[in-house]
Amino acid sequence: MKKYFTIIVLLITGTSVFAQNNIVSSKVSFEIKNLGIKTGGTIGGVTAIINFDPANLSASKIEATAEVNTIDTDNSLRDSHLKGEDYFNAEKYPMIVMSSTTFKQKGGNNYMGSFNITIKGITKSVDLPFTYADTGNANSFKGSFKINRRDFGIGGNSLTLSDEVIVNVEVKASK
Repeated sequence: MKKYFTIIVLLITGTSVFAQNNIVSSKVSFEIKNLGIKTGGTIGGVTAIINFDPANLSASKIEATAEVNTIDTDNSLRDSHLKGEDYFNAEKYPMIVMSSTTFKQKGGNNYMGSFNITIKGITKSVDLPFTYADTGNANSFKGSFKINRRDFGIGGNSLTLSDEVIVNVEVKASK
């Protein structure tokens, strides 16, 4: 029995050692048109485990989260509204989660990643074209993708707010 307990403890300890956030810096921003005018903000609290190998894309994996309560549009009233039930419902759904499913090289340092993104408990597949650069002691990723906010139950019907949201991602991860 003691032997099994030791093995279980080693497995749990080993998993927590390898499951580390390896983000050095990140910026996640979004853009949406409201009354025909582009507006947007950022989402912080990004953590990720990035195991990306251009030579072995089938074994590569990216798991990332962002904290909804970090939404910042430079307007505290709007931020509070976005965190509320009509939009992101941060109290019930505090995290946005992205998990890669496949990667393909498009040429040079250009790649296409397919990801499952979960917002407000709703998961949809998105394609994320990105560039990858090996900068010596870190890897840089930069890409952009579009989602339909209504697919995730964000904001409901609106005559003034566009359905399309552009999300920009810049991440530097340690090796």
